Amino acid sequence: MDLIGRAKAIVLNPKQEWAVIEKETTTTAELYTGYIVPLAAIGPAAWAIGMSAFGVAMPFMGSLRVSPATAVGSAVMRFVFALVGVWVLGWIIDALAPKFGGQSNSSQALKVAAYSSTAAWLAGIFGIFPPLAILGLLGLYSLYLLYLGLPALMKSPADRSLGYTVVVVIAAVLIFAVIGVISSQIFPVNRPRITLG
Repeated sequence: MDLIGRAKAIVLNPKQEWAVIEKETTTTAELYTGYIVPLAAIGPAAWAIGMSAFGVAMPFMGSLRVSPATAVGSAVMRFVFALVGVWVLGWIIDALAPKFGGQSNSSQALKVAAYSSTAAWLAGIFGIFPPLAILGLLGLYSLYLLYLGLPALMKSPADRSLGYTVVVVIAAVLIFAVIGVISSQIFPVNRPRITLG
Protein backbone atom coordinates (compact mmCIF):
# COMPACT_ATOMS: atom_id res chain seq x y z
CA MET A 1 0.00 0.00 0.00
CA ASP A 2 1.42 3.38 -1.04
CA LEU A 3 0.77 5.65 1.93
CA ILE A 4 1.20 8.98 0.15
CA GLY A 5 -0.69 7.88 -2.95
CA ARG A 6 -3.58 6.54 -0.90
CA ALA A 7 -3.80 9.63 1.30
CA LYS A 8 -3.74 11.89 -1.75
CA ALA A 9 -6.34 9.81 -3.61
CA ILE A 10 -8.78 9.54 -0.69
CA VAL A 11 -8.64 13.31 -0.12
CA LEU A 12 -8.73 14.45 -3.75
CA ASN A 13 -10.80 11.70 -5.44
CA PRO A 14 -12.73 10.01 -2.64
CA LYS A 15 -15.55 8.50 -4.70
CA GLN A 16 -13.16 6.72 -7.04
CA GLU A 17 -10.80 5.73 -4.23
CA TRP A 18 -13.55 4.18 -2.08
CA ALA A 19 -14.35 1.90 -5.05
CA VAL A 20 -10.70 0.80 -5.16
CA ILE A 21 -10.53 0.31 -1.37
CA GLU A 22 -13.73 -1.74 -1.38
CA LYS A 23 -12.08 -4.44 -3.49
CA GLU A 24 -8.85 -4.63 -1.49
CA THR A 25 -8.15 -7.33 1.05
CA THR A 26 -6.07 -5.62 3.70
CA THR A 27 -5.34 -7.22 7.06
CA THR A 28 -5.72 -5.28 10.28
CA ALA A 29 -1.95 -5.45 10.84
CA GLU A 30 -1.22 -4.11 7.35
CA LEU A 31 -3.72 -1.32 7.78
CA TYR A 32 -2.28 -0.29 11.12
CA THR A 33 1.41 -0.51 10.22
CA GLY A 34 1.14 0.82 6.68
CA TYR A 35 -1.42 3.59 7.14
CA ILE A 36 -2.94 4.23 10.56
CA VAL A 37 0.25 4.42 12.66
CA PRO A 38 2.15 6.88 10.45
CA LEU A 39 -0.82 9.19 9.86
CA ALA A 40 -2.13 9.06 13.43
CA ALA A 41 1.32 10.15 14.66
CA ILE A 42 1.25 13.45 12.74
CA GLY A 43 -1.05 15.39 15.05
CA PRO A 44 0.43 14.33 18.40
CA ALA A 45 4.00 14.90 17.18
CA ALA A 46 3.14 18.31 15.73
CA TRP A 47 1.28 19.30 18.92
CA ALA A 48 4.25 18.29 21.11
CA ILE A 49 6.69 20.29 19.01
CA GLY A 50 4.42 23.30 18.72
CA MET A 51 3.42 23.54 22.36
CA SER A 52 6.93 23.00 23.74
CA ALA A 53 8.83 25.10 21.17
CA PHE A 54 6.40 27.93 20.40
CA GLY A 55 3.51 27.76 22.81
CA VAL A 56 0.39 29.86 22.52
CA ALA A 57 0.56 33.65 22.73
CA MET A 58 -1.70 35.05 25.42
CA PRO A 59 -2.53 38.77 25.31
CA PHE A 60 -0.79 40.73 28.08
CA MET A 61 0.70 37.52 29.52
CA GLY A 62 3.33 36.34 27.11
CA SER A 63 3.40 32.83 25.77
CA LEU A 64 2.04 29.66 27.38
CA ARG A 65 4.28 26.68 26.80
CA VAL A 66 4.21 23.06 27.88
CA SER A 67 7.42 21.51 29.18
CA PRO A 68 9.08 19.12 26.71
CA ALA A 69 8.56 16.15 29.05
CA THR A 70 4.86 16.92 29.43
CA ALA A 71 4.53 17.50 25.69
CA VAL A 72 6.09 14.13 24.85
CA GLY A 73 4.04 12.29 27.48
CA SER A 74 0.84 13.87 26.29
CA ALA A 75 1.74 13.21 22.64
CA VAL A 76 2.33 9.53 23.33
CA MET A 77 -1.00 9.28 25.12
CA ARG A 78 -2.79 11.10 22.28
CA PHE A 79 -1.18 8.76 19.77
CA VAL A 80 -2.19 5.62 21.67
CA PHE A 81 -5.75 6.86 22.01
CA ALA A 82 -5.83 7.69 18.29
CA LEU A 83 -4.90 4.08 17.53
CA VAL A 84 -7.54 2.77 19.91
CA GLY A 85 -10.02 5.34 18.58
CA VAL A 86 -9.77 4.00 15.03
CA TRP A 87 -10.60 0.52 16.26
CA VAL A 88 -13.53 1.86 18.32
CA LEU A 89 -14.81 3.83 15.33
CA GLY A 90 -14.57 0.68 13.18
CA TRP A 91 -16.49 -1.27 15.79
CA ILE A 92 -19.23 1.40 15.86
CA ILE A 93 -19.46 1.42 12.05
CA ASP A 94 -19.73 -2.36 11.96
CA ALA A 95 -22.30 -2.57 14.77
CA LEU A 96 -24.54 0.06 13.18
CA ALA A 97 -24.36 -1.22 9.59
CA PRO A 98 -27.39 -3.57 9.76
CA LYS A 99 -29.52 -0.86 11.36
CA PHE A 100 -29.01 1.26 8.24
CA GLY A 101 -29.52 -1.49 5.68
CA GLY A 102 -25.82 -2.27 5.39
CA GLN A 103 -23.76 -5.42 5.80
CA SER A 104 -21.78 -6.12 8.94
CA ASN A 105 -18.11 -6.62 8.03
CA SER A 106 -15.46 -5.75 10.61
CA SER A 107 -12.63 -5.60 8.07
CA GLN A 108 -14.48 -3.17 5.82
CA ALA A 109 -15.60 -1.14 8.84
CA LEU A 110 -12.00 -0.71 10.00
CA LYS A 111 -11.05 0.44 6.50
CA VAL A 112 -13.83 3.04 6.58
CA ALA A 113 -12.67 4.23 10.01
CA ALA A 114 -9.03 4.46 8.94
CA TYR A 115 -9.35 6.01 5.51
CA SER A 116 -12.10 8.45 6.46
CA SER A 117 -9.84 9.76 9.24
CA THR A 118 -7.16 10.78 6.73
CA ALA A 119 -8.12 14.45 6.47
CA ALA A 120 -8.27 14.85 10.25
CA TRP A 121 -4.87 13.22 10.69
CA LEU A 122 -3.28 15.32 7.95
CA ALA A 123 -4.77 18.50 9.39
CA GLY A 124 -2.97 17.70 12.65
CA ILE A 125 0.22 19.06 11.09
CA PHE A 126 -1.02 22.60 11.76
CA GLY A 127 -0.44 21.97 15.47
CA ILE A 128 3.28 22.39 14.85
CA PHE A 129 2.77 26.15 14.95
CA PRO A 130 -0.07 26.81 17.44
CA PRO A 131 -1.27 30.08 15.87
CA LEU A 132 -2.15 28.01 12.79
CA ALA A 133 -3.90 25.26 14.76
CA ILE A 134 -7.29 26.70 13.80
CA LEU A 135 -6.58 25.38 10.30
CA GLY A 136 -7.03 21.95 11.85
CA LEU A 137 -10.72 22.53 11.14
CA LEU A 138 -9.89 21.43 7.60
CA GLY A 139 -9.91 17.96 9.14
CA LEU A 140 -13.70 18.14 9.25
CA TYR A 141 -13.48 17.02 5.63
CA SER A 142 -13.16 13.56 7.21
CA LEU A 143 -16.91 13.67 7.88
CA TYR A 144 -17.52 13.88 4.13
CA LEU A 145 -15.09 11.00 3.57
CA LEU A 146 -17.03 8.96 6.12
CA TYR A 147 -20.30 9.82 4.41
CA LEU A 148 -18.95 8.53 1.08
CA GLY A 149 -17.25 5.49 2.56
CA LEU A 150 -20.21 4.01 4.41
CA PRO A 151 -22.31 3.07 1.37
CA ALA A 152 -19.23 2.03 -0.63
CA LEU A 153 -17.81 -0.40 1.93
CA MET A 154 -20.65 -1.20 4.30
CA LYS A 155 -23.23 -1.52 1.49
CA SER A 156 -25.77 0.74 3.15
CA PRO A 157 -28.29 2.33 0.78
CA ALA A 158 -27.14 5.76 -0.41
CA ASP A 159 -30.35 7.37 0.83
CA ARG A 160 -29.55 6.23 4.38
CA SER A 161 -25.90 7.35 4.36
CA LEU A 162 -26.53 10.73 5.95
CA GLY A 163 -28.39 9.21 8.90
CA TYR A 164 -25.76 6.47 9.22
CA THR A 165 -22.98 9.08 9.21
CA VAL A 166 -24.69 11.26 11.81
CA VAL A 167 -25.31 8.33 14.18
CA VAL A 168 -21.71 7.07 13.78
CA VAL A 169 -20.34 10.55 14.53
CA ILE A 170 -22.58 11.02 17.59
CA ALA A 171 -21.70 7.58 18.95
CA ALA A 172 -18.01 8.18 18.34
CA VAL A 173 -18.07 11.60 20.03
CA LEU A 174 -19.74 10.09 23.10
CA ILE A 175 -17.30 7.20 23.31
CA PHE A 176 -14.27 9.43 22.80
CA ALA A 177 -15.56 11.84 25.45
CA VAL A 178 -15.75 8.95 27.91
CA ILE A 179 -12.24 7.82 26.89
CA GLY A 180 -11.01 11.40 27.43
CA VAL A 181 -12.49 11.59 30.91
CA ILE A 182 -11.06 8.20 31.85
CA SER A 183 -7.63 9.05 30.45
CA SER A 184 -7.50 12.36 32.32
CA GLN A 185 -8.07 10.46 35.55
CA ILE A 186 -5.59 7.68 34.82
CA PHE A 187 -2.86 9.73 33.15
CA PRO A 188 -2.24 13.03 34.90
CA VAL A 189 0.04 14.00 31.99
CA ASN A 190 -3.23 15.02 30.35
CA ARG A 191 -3.17 18.04 32.65
CA PRO A 192 -0.03 19.73 31.32
CA ARG A 193 2.11 21.99 33.45
CA ILE A 194 2.10 25.32 31.66
CA THR A 195 4.81 27.90 32.08
CA LEU A 196 4.79 31.54 31.11
CA GLY A 197 7.57 32.72 28.94
